[in-house]
Order: sequence, then C-alpha cells, then structure tokens
Amino acid sequence: MKAIVIGGGIGGMSAAIALEKAGITTEVYEAVQQMKPVGAAISIWPNGVKCLNALGMKEQLRALGGNMAWLAYNDFASGNTLTRFSMQPLVDQVGERPYPVARAELQAMLIEHYGRSRVQFGKRVIQVEETPDGVTATFADGSEASGDFLVAADGTHSVIRQYVTGELQPRRYAGYVNWNGLVTMDSTIAPLDQWTTFVGEGKRVSLMPVSGNRFYFFFDVPLPQGLAEDRASVKADLQRYFAGWAAPVQQLITAINPETTNRVEIHDIEPFSQLVRGRIALLGDAAHSTTPDIGQGGCAAMEDAVVLATVLASHSLGIEDGLLRYQARRVERVKDLVLKARKRCDVTHAKDATVTAAWYEELKSETGERVLAGMCDTIEGGPLG
Repeated sequence: MKAIVIGGGIGGMSAAIALEKAGITTEVYEAVQQMKPVGAAISIWPNGVKCLNALGMKEQLRALGGNMAWLAYNDFASGNTLTRFSMQPLVDQVGERPYPVARAELQAMLIEHYGRSRVQFGKRVIQVEETPDGVTATFADGSEASGDFLVAADGTHSVIRQYVTGELQPRRYAGYVNWNGLVTMDSTIAPLDQWTTFVGEGKRVSLMPVSGNRFYFFFDVPLPQGLAEDRASVKADLQRYFAGWAAPVQQLITAINPETTNRVEIHDIEPFSQLVRGRIALLGDAAHSTTPDIGQGGCAAMEDAVVLATVLASHSLGIEDGLLRYQARRVERVKDLVLKARKRCDVTHAKDATVTAAWYEELKSETGERVLAGMCDTIEGGPLG
C-alpha cells in the first residue's frame, strides 16, 4: 500500500512517519522550496507528546522541550501574581509532561526522522483525481504523483479541502492579532521554569521556556483585520498597545528582535463533518483549523496521524472503509477542540467585556484545580489517553 502525503508540516510529517511505522509506503510532497514554519514555537501538550513518543521521538522531543513546571497569571498593570500553581498534578494525572518547543526545531526533528532527502520540496498541488486504481495528484510544475490513497495535510489554506467537502469552507477571523517570537531567557521578565501570562484589557502577554536558554513569547491584541502593520513597526505598535502595562512587559518589548517577530491575524474554520472522500483524507489544519487559544492545533494533527495509521493497520475491509473509520474517530474530537479554543479565545480577548472581567476576578482565587481539570479533560480525550 502506498500513500501520497501532501504537506510537509507537523501533520504531514507525523502522518508519513506513522503510516510507515504501520508498514505503508509513503511519499511526501511539500509546496515550498524551504520550510519556514509559521510561528516561533508551539506548546506540545501531553496528548501530542504521547503521539510523538509512540512514533519513536521520545528522547529527541525532550531535548527540544522547555521545563514548564509552573503556570502563573499576572495582573497587566501591577505585574502582581493573580494565581500561580504547579503543573505536577497534571503530569501525575495524565502520565506525561507538556513540552514547549521552537517550531522550526520540531519541524526539523520530524523531517530528519522521516528522512530529509525523501521529502520532495517545491511541489505545489493544484489538483487531485481519484482513479480506479487509487489517487493522482497534479502539481504546479506539471508533474504527477500516484498512490493507493492520499493524505491532504496542506494546511489551513488547503487546496484539497473543497474537493473533499464539496463546498468552500471560509476562514473566520477570530478578532485578534498575535505577535510571537523567541527571546533570550531573562529571570527579571519571568521565572525560567514557568508559563507566565500577563492579562488585562482583553489582551495578553505570555512567555514559555523552550530549549537553548530561550523564551517563546506572544502578544495578543483584539484588532480589526488588515491594519498596515509589519515588522518595521512592531516595537512601536506593541509599545502603543501595551502602554501602562507592567515593567516586565515593557522589558520584553525592548528585548525582542523585530526581524524574527511574526505578526499573525488569527483565524479558524467552522467545524465540518466530512474529512474523507473516497481515498482522500484531510488531516491537521486542512481538516480542523483552530485558533491557538488552548494550544491544541499541532497536537490534534499528531493525533490524526496516529489514528489514521492505526485504523489502516488494524482493519482489513479496504482503504475507503479504513478512511471512513478514521473520520468517525476524529470528527467529534476535532470539533470539540476547535470550539473549546474559540470559547477560550472569546473570554481571553473580551468579546463580552463583563465575562472577561469576571474571569480576571476568578483568577485571584484560582488554586489550579479548575484550570488543570480542564486541561486534563482535553488531554485525556486524545487517542492515547
């Protein structure tokens, strides 16, 4: 059996590795000539970590991950701690640690594990066609690739999604802009073993430790789409949006490198139920594009990969049957993740200011049990428990 995998991102590479581990031959085709991951880093929660462990990358991941032993929310103006608690109860319950990692390093780990020389770059898909013998993908350079089935892991702007669903799935602006990047660790900005988030005014500033003595940082601001802002104005923009915020936030803005800071208008896609058509399956952001508000986008793609390989290896009624079983196991799970992220997005970014103000007040008495229980529920809903 041979799979054509369209997309060399987190979902596509996880799928290729999982399928080959299940005894299925794969070919990976990536549109860009050189991988430049969108976003500086990613939080891999234990459900994603378990998937990477199962795919044989346990030690490599640990080498890339930061030590996120604590979680804290701080007041935006004073910088005072609203709540702080250990992540250890979560680890004890779910049986694995979370690992924030630099996205480029995660991407490189996946590609090297699969075999960089095997990934065919510069192959932008323009059409897919099912044939009596399988599936054929046509690329912009005129070349073609054929296999028994095709995994469409071509991202939030998927070319293949409309073929599978039969209709256009529009992206929905979530209402805020995110700036993110990496900066050298500095304990005067935040503790080195803690996920620290400053909240107020419907905005947030967050820092997570990753390997290499670095913080992953991000800033969120509710804004209209299409503002004329880019890297040239990033410091001035952030200084304006976060005027009056605590000294560590000002220090972080001073420390960032505009040339390596990303500005992203955040979108998601309304959940849909058709992830499969015939011998073609959507995976990752092509199947369930979500906001990053619960940190599950990449983890969900890893889950997809593990489930897809498992059902194809364990069922024998044909490829179409196996892909439909993949769909059945994933559609409600990914819908739940997208809608949970959207709900968290709206609370965090003051879609209803009274709801957000109540959340800020609740944080002052939060001991960790409620927050960690929600995280554990999301994590334990994954295919590996």
